[in-house]
Amino acid sequence: MLGWALTFLVIALIAALLGFGGIAGASAGIAKILFVIFLVLFVVAMIARAVKGKPPV
Repeated sequence: MLGWALTFLVIALIAALLGFGGIAGASAGIAKILFVIFLVLFVVAMIARAVKGKPPV
C-alpha cells in the first residue's frame, strides 16, 4: 500500500512539473489517502502484535 502511495506521489509530481494541475491534484489526493490508510493499518498491526504478547519489531 505504501508503494501505491509513493507511485501516486511521483505521478502527481511529474504531472505538476508538466503543468497538468487537475491530474496532479487528483494524484496527490489519492497518495494522501493511501498513505493515511497505510499508517492506520500499520498502527493496528502493531497494537495487535503487542496484544498477542510479541514485542514490536
